[in-house]
Amino acid sequence: MTPTLEHICEFEVELSPPHEMGENAQGTRRIIPIVGGRVTGKAINGKLLAIGADWQTVRTDDVAYLDARYAIETDDGAVIEVISQGLRHMPPEAAERIAAGETLEFSEYYMRTAIRLDTGHPDYAWVNRSLFVAAGGKTGSTVYLSVHRVG
Repeated sequence: MTPTLEHICEFEVELSPPHEMGENAQGTRRIIPIVGGRVTGKAINGKLLAIGADWQTVRTDDVAYLDARYAIETDDGAVIEVISQGLRHMPPEAAERIAAGETLEFSEYYMRTAIRLDTGHPDYAWVNRSLFVAAGGKTGSTVYLSVHRVG
């Protein structure tokens, strides 16, 4: 049996500057606060609440492990927890271009996450019984994710 993907929504995740934690055995650690954003799509629409962060570790091979927790408040009043874990990798030349202020196409690097959603709201109980994956990228201080339900 082959899983299918159903597009559910788009996330626009607004970030504030990171809090650098320094180096440890795993790599460079940082905490990046999530300060808002929007969710739009056929199944979920709402705003991202300013109550989360991405706890990132960037290894010496330039792979960034992403570990984010935040929340959606839907337009009809439900609160949905988001747990997003994944990775981002870009070739050194792409990282240099971003550091120089250039905006890259998301296809020029790899950013994928596995997402779990959870809520107590009966209209969205289906998210508690589903797995989600997302692909995306970052432009400026905004992360864009295209979220799909795994069927």
